[in-house]
Amino acid sequence: MTTRRIHSFEFNDSAATPLAIKESIVETLSRGLEWGGILTSVAKPFAAFTKAAKVHEVLDLCSGAGRPVRILARAMRESGGTVPRFLLTDMMPHPDAWNALQLEMPEAIAFVPTAVDATAVGAELSARRARLIINALHHFPPETASALLADAVRNKAPIFIAECFERGYRNFLPLVPPLFLAHLANPLLAPRHKLSKALLTWLTPVIAIAGLWDGFVSSMRVYSEAELRGMVAGFGTDYEWTYGTFGFSFGGKGYYFHGMPKQR
Repeated sequence: MTTRRIHSFEFNDSAATPLAIKESIVETLSRGLEWGGILTSVAKPFAAFTKAAKVHEVLDLCSGAGRPVRILARAMRESGGTVPRFLLTDMMPHPDAWNALQLEMPEAIAFVPTAVDATAVGAELSARRARLIINALHHFPPETASALLADAVRNKAPIFIAECFERGYRNFLPLVPPLFLAHLANPLLAPRHKLSKALLTWLTPVIAIAGLWDGFVSSMRVYSEAELRGMVAGFGTDYEWTYGTFGFSFGGKGYYFHGMPKQR
């Protein structure tokens, strides 16, 4: 039986949370995903998705610090597959972090420096691009998540969603080891506010507590397969929707859900 979804408070979503704490949560998660190889296994179904969609560019929504895209691009390149060009976007852009990723992988990563609403993507950005949203759909309440999916369907854009766990607080536990290491290292590796992040990380438990809380809350916010299919049920029969899972270290299991316009 699926655990009931609970949309509780997260520090990272709150405007009242100090910037150093919010940045630390995002940076720790991004680096932990990479160090733990947590998204590497989703590269194969994502590559199959982009091939079936016949797209060469992907609009990444709610990109955060952008490292999930870096992980996907690297994994696809290492497997010898074709790497699409990713365009990073967010309602709260991170141009400094994104610029560093673009300099590292100029052939695969670009970004939009201004705010992009994932529920109302403009026609110019949408044209000839698939959409991607990694570890972010759970941040939206059902009506907003549904609006995000509806906007993709309205623009006939293929869309791929991935989350690092299925619902249930126990499903967050496999992420803890790599996230803990990333948490300890973050003040040294953060691009800015190193001193404040060092004080909050090494001398107090503030960032650790905030990050753990957000992780467990996220595990209770994640949408189930039934809920996702319920969101898209009213969009008609022009799309084919697929749900699958992928594994990673420490017994972790994430899921992907994608929609593709049917061929006519």
